[in-house]
Amino acid sequence: MDDHSQKMDRTRDGHIGEALVHRGNRGNDAVAVAAGRDGQNSHGIPPVFVYFGTVLLYNKLYEFHMESLVQDMFTYKPFINAALEELGFKELTQVQKDVIPKITAGRDLVVKSATGTGKTHSYLIPIFQALNAASPTLQVLISAPTRELARQIHDFARQIADKSPLPIDIRLYTGGTDRSEEVARLGRAQPQIVVGTPGKLRDLVKKELALDVHHVRTFVVDEADMTLDEGFLEDVDMVAGAMSPNLQTLVFSATIPEKIQPFLRKYLKNPDFIDVKSMDIDSLDIKHWFIKTREKPRQEILPEVLACINPFLCLIFCNTKESADEVYQRLLEKKLNVALIHGGLEARKRRTIVAGIRKLDYQYVVATDIVSRGIDIAGISHIVNYELPSDPEFYIHRSGRTGRMNKDGIVVSLYEFADDAYLNKLETKGIVAEYKEIKDRQFVDAKNRRERTQRSYKPGQVEGVVRRNILVPAKVKPGYKRRLREDIELAKKVIRKKRGQR
Repeated sequence: MDDHSQKMDRTRDGHIGEALVHRGNRGNDAVAVAAGRDGQNSHGIPPVFVYFGTVLLYNKLYEFHMESLVQDMFTYKPFINAALEELGFKELTQVQKDVIPKITAGRDLVVKSATGTGKTHSYLIPIFQALNAASPTLQVLISAPTRELARQIHDFARQIADKSPLPIDIRLYTGGTDRSEEVARLGRAQPQIVVGTPGKLRDLVKKELALDVHHVRTFVVDEADMTLDEGFLEDVDMVAGAMSPNLQTLVFSATIPEKIQPFLRKYLKNPDFIDVKSMDIDSLDIKHWFIKTREKPRQEILPEVLACINPFLCLIFCNTKESADEVYQRLLEKKLNVALIHGGLEARKRRTIVAGIRKLDYQYVVATDIVSRGIDIAGISHIVNYELPSDPEFYIHRSGRTGRMNKDGIVVSLYEFADDAYLNKLETKGIVAEYKEIKDRQFVDAKNRRERTQRSYKPGQVEGVVRRNILVPAKVKPGYKRRLREDIELAKKVIRKKRGQR
């Protein structure tokens, strides 16, 4: 249950509680009237029974009110409602409110939505609503760029399907599994919903000819920009090309890069574009601390940063697998309880590590952006950006892994002088940056990067600086002094302009 749902739940309970107190007071009056002021009533019923009867009545009214809230909110198939209620849904998130009606209406969609907004259920709910559980054909295909994300989507879908009165065949296809067994099973029966990684789906559709996608009605491409970054868009293209032209295509992405536009134009028919704003950074209890490297190697600064914190669980983000490997080895040498996860690890090992992280077997996790998108890990108290992500939007996704469920979160980022423009972009997105430095194993306030002192020159100093930097030829020609003065004046103007002097 997300923070907003909990707040809504508390608010509703509070309002109902107030109403019950108010009605309860009137109920006591009613008891008094029914019993008479002397404790008797015309029917001979003892006052205590009248009182408890009134309380039971109000309890029933309360239960009826809560059931009505759920019924009014979710008008789906009964098994979907039952699943959502068990999952703790109190109300739909913004992306769900925007997306579900469009999918139900059969529209193609491009949805720009951040991690943690509830986008997975925004397409799963209408998919199950439209699914024909009695039909043995493949009706829905969902592509996800990583095994972890595909598994998580599959698990979410399974939670809903398990409530269905009719069995729903959902299968997960990712790398590192027994292909011959999968192909044999597909030969016996086709699933109704498939979740898989692009390469695996391409193999089953185009190479093995085992997965029959001709009857697929809905194709979901989740985390499309990451699919592009990982080099899987061609695989998705090949799978999409094998499906019916009447296909409903739904594309979900944190960003919409230019390189993905040809795919969108090729497969989406007059799509609706929904931009669900990035998570409201101000609403999360996150502090954003930035530490300047001052040309000091990052691998030397990182242990100093970690020595200043005692995290419940800390994610350390690197931009490349090689960088992550290097950081992981250095932290192992420091005897820290650390795990490593990135796309270069074999599937079984990644599954084991993710399971260990969720069981809190580790205090530190070194990762690439594979973890910041879609994989749900609770209890993250600190994020450390060993390297700032290339896209400021990815900084938002990384930060969104902490500060949840009314808990504080801290994001510590190492930056260089060249990152000024990047930091400006972050601040325009609502990031309130605090600049820190480390002294005596503690974070202390540092001078804001905009407070750099500018060097100024006293009158006459500029010309001296210029003269020292202008070469005088060994042999002078006519007009030399005039040209020298012109060069000096020109150089002085350049220096004054750089220093902001007039």
